Amino acid sequence: ARDDGALANVRFGTIVFDEAQALKNARTQRAKAARRLQGDFRLALTGTPLENHLGELWSLFAIVSPGFLGSWAHFSKRFANPIERDGDTDKRGALGQRLRPFLLRRTKKEVTPELPPRTDVVRPVELSDAERNLYDAIRRDALESLVAPGAGGARAESKRRFDVLAAMTRLRLLACHPRLVDAASSVPSSKLAAFLELIEELRADGHRALVFSQFTSLLRLVRDALDLRGIRSLYLDGSTPVKKRADLVQAWQDGDDPLFLISLKAGGTGLNLTAADTVIHLDPWWNPAVEDQASDRAHRIGQDKPVTVVRLVAQETIEESVLALHGDKRALFQGVLEGTGEAAKLDTQELMALIRGPE
Repeated sequence: ARDDGALANVRFGTIVFDEAQALKNARTQRAKAARRLQGDFRLALTGTPLENHLGELWSLFAIVSPGFLGSWAHFSKRFANPIERDGDTDKRGALGQRLRPFLLRRTKKEVTPELPPRTDVVRPVELSDAERNLYDAIRRDALESLVAPGAGGARAESKRRFDVLAAMTRLRLLACHPRLVDAASSVPSSKLAAFLELIEELRADGHRALVFSQFTSLLRLVRDALDLRGIRSLYLDGSTPVKKRADLVQAWQDGDDPLFLISLKAGGTGLNLTAADTVIHLDPWWNPAVEDQASDRAHRIGQDKPVTVVRLVAQETIEESVLALHGDKRALFQGVLEGTGEAAKLDTQELMALIRGPE
């Protein structure tokens, strides 16, 4: 985006956008700069052309084939709203047929049939009574404040949605460790205890694991706990300089450290970490595609061992609700790119239902 003024005046023969998921938000300066580029042939390369909603797909096509899907208003009225809001299977099929000639999709199974198997395991974590009391109190307070009557209008609804998302984040943090919500809390974390137990099992059998979390604050608590036990680990998050990232990757691939702690967004793409045979997700992210990309740091070309992906999920918490959403997200992807299934965006009421949990 910094050089788009100069580049926009050049007529390219071919433009290739690698890691094109970075252009999925049409409103960003990066996507706007990409749309200003002139080229006779354009190609977008990405493992996740559709992660959350159809607006992402529209953004990519607005770059590689301007006008093909019409304006956003037209596309939203004709396809996005009927498919995502109403579950219109006819519209879904029509969009899939329209896109198919312009998509070349290769699955990992097709490209790397010799890749060792990947096994996914959900390891449930039961909260202690003290954690459960804290969780239920925060959930109850959140629901009471969110259902209280207030002013109407779009601005009020936007604020309410913001408050709902903030409450959800607070519950997700508490499901991981009480100290993430209250730094002075002395309540132990059941998830941290379950993680340390898992690590002892893995170390006893000589396994090496990548450990992902979206919360760097949780990763720091994990690192402190490992240091106290004399367990070596490497650490990478969004603040890690590019040069040090490369050094850490090389140290992991060539060394024998048992654990590599990585923030989900910083290390979910662009890293080759095949020295690991285990991937641990400390907390579920909304979108399974993001988790899959992180898991693929180990399960990729060059891996010669079976890979186990373990998800630690706090029972009877919002984490179980998030995990249930994964099926809907996968269905949206398959529905448009493969011609099956459908899913809907979550409105504020549906987000509230995630906080409430099962009745």
